[in-house]
Amino acid sequence: RIFSALIAGTLLSSCAVTTPFTITNNEVGTKIGKSESICLFTPTKALAAPSGYGQYHGILLNKNFGIVEAAKKGGIEKIGLVDLKVTNYIFFVKKEFIVSGE
Repeated sequence: RIFSALIAGTLLSSCAVTTPFTITNNEVGTKIGKSESICLFTPTKALAAPSGYGQYHGILLNKNFGIVEAAKKGGIEKIGLVDLKVTNYIFFVKKEFIVSGE
């Protein structure tokens, strides 16, 4: 049972990092929109370097993933702030754009 619990804990564990992606001169606002996608076969090197934030190495499962989709979902016309949240799992990476604005 202990061995099974260790394996399950390892497979379900994750690490998430949220970083600012873009800031504009517009107000941050009260509206928030999110766009997320699972990325398969992402090399670890692409996640560690700041230049890797805008590049999508691997296979994205959401073809509309991006800032535009997040703004549309939140009803945002003027983007004030964009954050990128990257959650690493053992076999895949979940990426999420969080857009704030009016």
